[in-house]
Amino acid sequence: MIKRSGTPHGKTKKNKKMYAIVEIAGQQFKVETGKKIFVHRLEAEEGKKVDFDQVLLIEEDGKITVGEPTIKDAVVEGMVLDHMRGDKVIVFKKKRKKGYRIKNGHRQNFTQVEIVSINGKGPVKKAAPAKEVAAVTEATVSEEPVKAKKAAAKKPAETKAKAAPKKADEKKSAEKKPAAKKAPRAKE
Repeated sequence: MIKRSGTPHGKTKKNKKMYAIVEIAGQQFKVETGKKIFVHRLEAEEGKKVDFDQVLLIEEDGKITVGEPTIKDAVVEGMVLDHMRGDKVIVFKKKRKKGYRIKNGHRQNFTQVEIVSINGKGPVKKAAPAKEVAAVTEATVSEEPVKAKKAAAKKPAETKAKAAPKKADEKKSAEKKPAAKKAPRAKE
């Protein structure tokens, strides 16, 4: 009898891996557990573990969690494998007809990091309403003295408002003088 690997009826399991989008050294990377990536030079020594807390998105079993801007309590752990330099990039500058030619080279410093684990925990939404209740109680307590101050402040403002239209009426009557007519020019 022949043994078959896989699931019955020829269906294969989809190996869904958990992935995350992380910001490392100012750049965003899509990382999975066991994946090796090259990032700009990090200060950590070779063989040391590094934690990245700037996790922007986590996908696990079709469930996507998006941060605002980052996910709280989510950490991606990595291990520094090696510090190396990238390929040489030639920088050539030239101004034609002037004899100006400059050739420079540049090699970027990189760190190779292997992703060890992705620990994602969703934000807790129960803490937010408690803060709102506290803010509402503070607002009701502080509104009572403010209403008394506003009532006292409105009385002098109303008298000023009544006085202001009178001055405006006087200015309008002064502005409505008829314009002087110009004498027609004589033809020469």
